[in-house]
Amino acid sequence: MNAAIAIAVAYLIGSISFAVVVSRLFGLSDPRTYGSKNPGATNVLRSGNKAAAALTLVGDGFKGWLAVWLAMVYQDQFNLSDTTVALVGLAVFVGHLWPVFFKFVGGKGVATALGVLLAINVWLGLATFATWLIVAYAFRYSSLAALIASLFAPFYYGLLFGANFTLLAVAVMSALLIYRHAQNIANLMSGKESRIGSKKK
Repeated sequence: MNAAIAIAVAYLIGSISFAVVVSRLFGLSDPRTYGSKNPGATNVLRSGNKAAAALTLVGDGFKGWLAVWLAMVYQDQFNLSDTTVALVGLAVFVGHLWPVFFKFVGGKGVATALGVLLAINVWLGLATFATWLIVAYAFRYSSLAALIASLFAPFYYGLLFGANFTLLAVAVMSALLIYRHAQNIANLMSGKESRIGSKKK
């Protein structure tokens, strides 16, 4: 019972779309109506408001970290298994992708996934983030950086902790992230993908 509650709460936390909430607070257009139409920090940046984009990035990352951190802190008190903690991480990520509060239209999960990884292990999160930074700096494509970082995340986890259920959860999260970037992959292949910092159209 406690496991089911923890997973449900994580999903609800993930369903808070900071791109939409922050944009409303700043009086900006709904990020689902311009650019990539993705409610995420990169698309909010296309509005030209860097502060709103930064808050979106922090908020989406924080909710991923918070859900897993809470599960780990109260793991013994509520008798939550390591498998449940891993499922909590997956649930908060799924909540971001398909948020119940926003008609199941969510983002692609890059920042939230990073928050989950940082909560699981700081070095895991930092290694994945460093991979994103290197690719983003080199090619100026947020989507390409996310795709490559998501491929490396399970590899980094395996190096640090070996094979277990959490590795499977990280791999599923990576697969979902890649799935959500299907249009970006097509745009990259056709040369139509927007670069980081490009203005909304």
